[in-house]
Amino acid sequence: MAAEGTTAANASAPRARDREDRSLTAFLTCAMAFSMLQLFLLGALGPRLVAELDVSPTVLGLTATVGFGTAAVLSPSAGRMVDRIGPRRSLVLLLAVSALALALIGAAPGAGLLLGAVALGGIPQALANPATNKAILAAVPPARRGAVTGLKQSGVQVGAFAAGLPLAALASGLGWRGAVWTAAGAALLAGAWALRALPADPPAAPAAPVRASFVPQGMVAWLAGFSLFLGAGIASVNTFLALYGVQCLALGPDVAGGLVAVLGVAGIVGRVGWSKAARPGRAEWLPGLLACGAVGAAALLAGGLLASPLVWAGAVAVGVFAVSGNAVSMVLVMQRAAPGRAGQDSALVAAGFFAGFALGPPLFGLLAQSGRYGAGWSLVAAEFAAAGAVAFLWAVRDRRAGTGEAA
Repeated sequence: MAAEGTTAANASAPRARDREDRSLTAFLTCAMAFSMLQLFLLGALGPRLVAELDVSPTVLGLTATVGFGTAAVLSPSAGRMVDRIGPRRSLVLLLAVSALALALIGAAPGAGLLLGAVALGGIPQALANPATNKAILAAVPPARRGAVTGLKQSGVQVGAFAAGLPLAALASGLGWRGAVWTAAGAALLAGAWALRALPADPPAAPAAPVRASFVPQGMVAWLAGFSLFLGAGIASVNTFLALYGVQCLALGPDVAGGLVAVLGVAGIVGRVGWSKAARPGRAEWLPGLLACGAVGAAALLAGGLLASPLVWAGAVAVGVFAVSGNAVSMVLVMQRAAPGRAGQDSALVAAGFFAGFALGPPLFGLLAQSGRYGAGWSLVAAEFAAAGAVAFLWAVRDRRAGTGEAA
């Protein structure tokens, strides 16, 4: 009987571990979705905002600059804070601030408060990657980290799907403000989930006095440069895809919001699949290859001006290739981060990504303001090509170095 009890206990232990991993993965995916939900909501609801708040496409692009500029500036400090206070506290803070930012967006009477709320939303964006990566390193076995990282990174695209389909549809019934307030309430519920589901953090560590950690070095610097160009292109797509569908392709606002949802679903599939494929020895080459695919995706979006169905193929390709590049870069950081540096290194790479998100949409917005969407998609293709060049150059240098770290 004792032997049977031992056997049953041994059999139940892996099942319990699998349940814990699934629960953690589901929560981290949710946290990533809320961290950037405002970006996708502003893109999916862009036609309504332009009409009801009387904001121009240039101002719509400026919302991304304000939000992601804030995230880029705060990311290095956020990474150090996560390393110091732990992932549970950081994730609760992330979700609480996300809820507040969304509530303020829903209350905005014009561009002023809208931009202020978007700036506040830069805080959860800065916390997201270091906090979730830190949680994975603390709780997930090394063999499963790549798959869990891909799944949680797909949470950003879950947010894109939620903004492009259910929340955009809700906006048709409750109005766009009601849809945004619904998202704010959901973020508060997710914060309560974090308090119940995540293990307590250890006592906060003292702040590290070293300032050099704010400067990316080696692989982190290269991935930050890659992420800068990649983020510029992705942010332009996220911000202007729905507006492009309405203004140039004669799509209704709900159908145009569906473009964002399609991009989101494709991004989920791409991030999970490419992250699983990002094993050491192969992962180093994937960012450059994905950037090349993203160039083709931008060409398909531009082709929508000639044959509108191509825009749907372009949205899928952006998700599969461009959006997946960020997940692969995070897998690389986790594979190579020095002990105690995962949060900081993740934040420095994310800072490059957010800087690209801040720079890309205003440039695209200047072209969209005059109806030059073809030139805008050419700009996006050039940004993706630059990301590919940086990624391939680093991969070659890394291979020649032969030590797992390029100079």
